[in-house]
Amino acid sequence: MGAQCLRTLTSPPDGSTMNRKTVLISGAGIAGPTLAFWLEAADFAPTLIEEAPALRTAGYVIDFWGLGYEIATRMGLEERIQRVGYHMRELRIVDYRGKRLAGFGTKIFGELTGGHFVTLGRSDLSRLLYETIQQSVETVFGDEIVGLEDCADSVRVCFARGDERQFDLVIGADGLHSKVRELAFGPQDHFEKQLGYTVAAFEVRGYRPRNEEVYVIYGEPGRMLARFALHDDRTLFLFVFTTPIEAAPQPLDTRAQKQILRERFGREDKWECRRILDELDSAQELYFDLVSQIRMPSWSRGRVALVGDAAFCVSLLAGQGSALAMTSAYVLAGELTRAGGRHEEAFAKYDALLRSYVLAKQRAAEGFANAFAPKTRFGLFFRNQVIKVAAIPGLARYALGRGIIDTLRLPDYRWPCPRTVRT
Repeated sequence: MGAQCLRTLTSPPDGSTMNRKTVLISGAGIAGPTLAFWLEAADFAPTLIEEAPALRTAGYVIDFWGLGYEIATRMGLEERIQRVGYHMRELRIVDYRGKRLAGFGTKIFGELTGGHFVTLGRSDLSRLLYETIQQSVETVFGDEIVGLEDCADSVRVCFARGDERQFDLVIGADGLHSKVRELAFGPQDHFEKQLGYTVAAFEVRGYRPRNEEVYVIYGEPGRMLARFALHDDRTLFLFVFTTPIEAAPQPLDTRAQKQILRERFGREDKWECRRILDELDSAQELYFDLVSQIRMPSWSRGRVALVGDAAFCVSLLAGQGSALAMTSAYVLAGELTRAGGRHEEAFAKYDALLRSYVLAKQRAAEGFANAFAPKTRFGLFFRNQVIKVAAIPGLARYALGRGIIDTLRLPDYRWPCPRTVRT
């Protein structure tokens, strides 16, 4: 691949992949670096490609626990994740004057997970995962896959900027709008299920007030606006609002996206809406997308497979997308190890192990999305009553436990080349 076409290129120290199966992974978010780590532990030769010129820094915060946390621990990242993360004390619902309506302490999450629970920026998690492989895995930034040809013994890959190459396998870890999925399986609308919401997020410095370690939420029918205090005097704002599926917006430029937020949230001077919208002008990056799921009959075709949101996005509002991405990456690498690189066998077992688990998460996420921005005043009232119940210790454990504790157990694989994090 022509180095002159690349923004960033790092290669393995010995420059050799002799006798090792080569795997091209598209996407350097969550699933991609995780898969690269475990494929290297399985003695494969992964290459990571990312369309963006560098790791992405915009986004939102996630609650991180369960299988994803366990995998991160096996990768040696627990201490770092706890250090960069947040230990949220309260989820608080406020009215149009900022008065507390409902809420609950989040200590219960730590109790249910044995302390293995943290809130952190999705981009922070992505960076920590990437740091585990950046010195040993070939990484290409600023390029993308534009063509795939599945041959008898390899996949021929064409790139937007680099030279054509061949790999034993290609894995799409490139998110909801996966280019690999489009090339290998068909257009996104064949697999996308929109949930009737749009989500947006941005962050600024110096916003006041700050409620440290408190997630503050204000809602009107069909609209929700939340803020969360980040490190370094930054504040994250999250918008969720209903979007009729039959009139779903097409991709828009940032200026048009900001105008939509002003129209949906700036009609009335309630809570901090106007002040938060004023901060839009200084926002350097804005995340803006439909809330959707991806549902596919198969996650592989020939020598091409999908992981994470590219395969089965549960929706941003589900709260477990990053953990599921890491779980799918870990299981796919493990099954390729068990199968001795026989991809047909490994892909089939990967699908069989995770499909029912993922489907259950997707079904639960559909109902969970409605809790963010109930469409009626009664829905808001009912949501707040449920949150009040969650503030009762005994009932909180019963109500939240089933959603927090994972029923799937991670398989134990025998990694030929076990690794530890490089510091």
